[in-house]
Amino acid sequence: MSGSGTDIRIESAWDKRTFKDFLRLPYRIYASDPNWVAPLLRDVKAMFDRDAHPFHQHSEVEPFVAYRDGQAVGRIVAIHNRNHVAFHDEPVGFFGFFECEDRQETADALFARAGEWLRERDLQTMRGPASFSTNEEAGLLIDGFDVPASIMMPYNPARYAGLIESAGFQVAKTMVALHLWLPEGAPEYLRQREQRLLERLNVSVRYIRMKEFEAELDIVRDIYNTAWEKNWGFVPMTEAEIGHMAKELKPVLKQDPEQVILVEDGDGRPIGFALWLKDYNRALIHARGRLFPAGLPKILWHARKIDMARVLTLGLIPEYRHMGIDNLLYMTCFRAANEKGIFGGEFGWVLEDNLPMLKPLMKMGAEISKQYRMYDRAL
Repeated sequence: MSGSGTDIRIESAWDKRTFKDFLRLPYRIYASDPNWVAPLLRDVKAMFDRDAHPFHQHSEVEPFVAYRDGQAVGRIVAIHNRNHVAFHDEPVGFFGFFECEDRQETADALFARAGEWLRERDLQTMRGPASFSTNEEAGLLIDGFDVPASIMMPYNPARYAGLIESAGFQVAKTMVALHLWLPEGAPEYLRQREQRLLERLNVSVRYIRMKEFEAELDIVRDIYNTAWEKNWGFVPMTEAEIGHMAKELKPVLKQDPEQVILVEDGDGRPIGFALWLKDYNRALIHARGRLFPAGLPKILWHARKIDMARVLTLGLIPEYRHMGIDNLLYMTCFRAANEKGIFGGEFGWVLEDNLPMLKPLMKMGAEISKQYRMYDRAL
């Protein structure tokens, strides 16, 4: 494909040479951006290991790199998430890992090639960005570029929205992240409600039991797949996917098991959970994607001074919603974080129309700090 008199060549990135270009391109895109947190290269490589990463057990992906004058200038991944298609009964494919120089013709060429690959699989809509699904990093940052992304949240140049929208995409959904700073600890009204709720509702709250880690994983998976079932874009996580994510998180959970909180009813049946994490991006940003030789010491040094957190998920099975139990989870999150010297952080992302989640957070004093979008384009 050509544009402005310059040839643009799109190549599949499965071979060693092009995949190397695929991995290295973001370092050129973000070379002068102080807020970019480079993902660990080994983690990105592992995502494309079709024998090891569980997403490939049920779905198919195809990475592409765009070349102009022999230099890599863009990349994209076309994603056929068969579980999404089956769960939602809609012929939607996805794009992710999008990075591009500031040229519309390059973006157009990438989207055209990804769309062609998706059409060959009888998919009718291309949605994204998602890498690989909404259970991982998803959404394009459109507002809130002044600070680095929190752990496991997307980040991109502001100009990407223009490239995507000019390529014919329409907004499918807007999501937000909220920032909350509570130097005095949990709000007083939450403290007052905590004991009353525990007694009136006959529920209890506890941290994950690391000695029973595998059994606890099954509990978390079942709650997650029940509590989020009606959310836009949700896809149930398989047992293998939960296990893979847990394997990645286990080292930090072993150190701080208070980061997973479960709530149980009077019979000891788990009915909800929350997952919050120290914002390890505040340490990872110093490693520039590499553990060795100097990256790991930098991460370990800066990890000691992390003073922010991210609440990734918080949910209850349907019959226990709207009873105030979410307040107990928030209160326990605050207490656990405060004991580690953390008095602020990010909640997100949250769908912009998910008022039952947004209203309690705003009542605590949280403010919308970032916005993200998912886009659709008909194929």
